[in-house]
Amino acid sequence: MFNFLKKKQVITGTGSFPVTTDIHSHILPGIDDGSPDIETSLKLIKGLYDLGIRKCIATPHIIGDLYPNTPATINAALSITKQACIDAGINMELSAAAEYMLDDHFMRLLQQGLPLLTLHDNLVLTEIPYTAPPYDLDEMAFNIITGGYKPVLAHPERYYYFHRNLNEYHRLKELGFHLQVNLLSLTGYYGKPVAKAAKYILDKGLASLVGTDLHHGRHLSALSDGGNIGILNKYVGGKGFNELGKF
Repeated sequence: MFNFLKKKQVITGTGSFPVTTDIHSHILPGIDDGSPDIETSLKLIKGLYDLGIRKCIATPHIIGDLYPNTPATINAALSITKQACIDAGINMELSAAAEYMLDDHFMRLLQQGLPLLTLHDNLVLTEIPYTAPPYDLDEMAFNIITGGYKPVLAHPERYYYFHRNLNEYHRLKELGFHLQVNLLSLTGYYGKPVAKAAKYILDKGLASLVGTDLHHGRHLSALSDGGNIGILNKYVGGKGFNELGKF
């Protein structure tokens, strides 16, 4: 079943991948819009390993009306994936958290005091809609923080409504969000405006974390491109990203 694992990932160009820990990915099988099955999960994990990633935190979506995942569904998928990696000889350190949409479902979880799945200690990965920011984002941030968590906002550079006023990224920091930039955003994978915003966030020292946001093979191919790795090293390499112990 796993014969594909014998094929070495080919990386063109020079330079090593700029991080060894990935804190944002959708590699667990069949529970969100990422990997559909365990074979795909293994391909993606092996690809990350070949890039130099040695610790991977899977962060499946939790969206109330679309992906109503729970700690039980996520940990079950994690257990299957861990065993499959052992069977395939992939020595990746795997764990799981979640990427929480800041919606009514999330706020109910927070109000009920149910433990959230975190990246590290009380560090919780969140996202907001691509169409428009929540009208009560200030209140949401306050409730997350007073609930005992440190919110991380995933890929703020991909929310186009912030592009009209880049000062909004500074405001997010003032609200208490740690910012996590997608690595592929820097390469232009999502378009020039997103790349410009990602570089602004990093140039201004606003980002605390970076992630692959890996969903499928196309993402992996782009991450493995030597030219793209050069861009990533320029903006991310040697700058201490994803050192979770410092939070």
